[in-house]
Amino acid sequence: MKPRLSLLTVCLLLSACANPVQRPDSGVQAPATWQSPQAASVARIDPQWWTQFGSPELDRLIEQARLSSFDLAAAVARVRQAQASTVIAGGSQLPEVKAGFNANRQKLLRGSGYSQLDADSSNQAVDYFDTSLSASYEVDFWGGKRASRDSAQFALQASEFDRATVELTLLSGVASTYAQTLSLREQARIAALNLGNAQSVLQLVQTRYDAGSTTALELAQQKSLVAAQQRQLPLVQQQAQEALISLAALLGRPVQQLSVSQEAFDRLQWPQISSGVPSDLLSRRPDIARVEAQLAAAEADVKVARAAMLPNLTLTAQLGSGADQFDQLLRSPFYNLTAGLVAPIFNNGRLSAERDKASARQQELLENYRGTIINGFADVEKALNSIRGLDAQRQWQSEELNQAQTAFDIAQSRYQAGAEDLLTVLETQRTLYAAQDLNVQLRLSRLQASIALYKALGGGWQTASR
Repeated sequence: MKPRLSLLTVCLLLSACANPVQRPDSGVQAPATWQSPQAASVARIDPQWWTQFGSPELDRLIEQARLSSFDLAAAVARVRQAQASTVIAGGSQLPEVKAGFNANRQKLLRGSGYSQLDADSSNQAVDYFDTSLSASYEVDFWGGKRASRDSAQFALQASEFDRATVELTLLSGVASTYAQTLSLREQARIAALNLGNAQSVLQLVQTRYDAGSTTALELAQQKSLVAAQQRQLPLVQQQAQEALISLAALLGRPVQQLSVSQEAFDRLQWPQISSGVPSDLLSRRPDIARVEAQLAAAEADVKVARAAMLPNLTLTAQLGSGADQFDQLLRSPFYNLTAGLVAPIFNNGRLSAERDKASARQQELLENYRGTIINGFADVEKALNSIRGLDAQRQWQSEELNQAQTAFDIAQSRYQAGAEDLLTVLETQRTLYAAQDLNVQLRLSRLQASIALYKALGGGWQTASR
């Protein structure tokens, strides 16, 4: 006699033969090297990259942001939602078991009763008790249930990568805004020093004007320069306060509750950063990993939509018992086995439209995935290009600043000695202030370029599964 396989065994075997969801392929070819010249290195970036700037105050602010940011807390909550969704989707892989107990009393209040009632005039109250244990299982013939579980798992991965992306964006924003705050404070200090210099020159011009050795035009020119310096100082102070407000918002608190030490701007130092090779970027950036996981989830969703267009089989088993008296509840047990096959016949194209929608969503995410990779390459290239260009500018700007200081000192001395006119002093004053201000701006740009490079390279993030 040949052995016969049960219907449930056959269904489980067919379900096990379904193909697993494959990880997506972008089709984007990474360049061999970065366009901007830099030393090739494969060294890992320190996940605590902000410590490389040598600022204990920045370290403290970063820690506050990680603990207090509402954006980061919201991203963590989204991860918990995705974890719950994974449990929900995985529940369909196993039978659903339910237990039930019912107690019923039916009593006739008056009259003789009628056929739909168990109670009548001779038996005005009827009691009934029943209990049951049931299990139901939808056989995953076409892999739709497993694909739904895979989609939820990939969505969970995407939410975890999204949290890492939010954190990286937050921390780089804190570092950049803190550097901007210090630079504006430094610009305010320089503006105050230049105002003092301009006022000193004004006193000299006023003295010479009172002695009749200079003209009213020269006096008015110097007073105009002093007024311009006085106007510039509150402008820079305003910008510094606005940067401080932005920093407080990143930390999730009002600016009144934020205290930032008076750290010197030149305390911040930028490190040498290993950019590696472009192909490394695919495993370094959490935003790329997030879109990849979303694409894999969309591929699983297509499979779910296709499975919904095919018949599905549900198996149900029930064990129960009932009685008119509670103490006899378990004396009349019974079981019931049911198999139900349901196939869609007509749904006005809804199921095929769901499939087409899932396929279009998959194509959309594929294009987003490719775009994210290309934008990642561009972010690194722009940061490397900025670093190279700013280093070259700062080399010559240092010479510009030194010569501007020398020219002002000479012009001021010669004017005091009566060997130079005021116009030369005015020009050297303006040139010196512009050079000092530009020096601070270039230093800020260089710091922000390093921060941007850390962010573009993923900030030391890397998933172990890749």
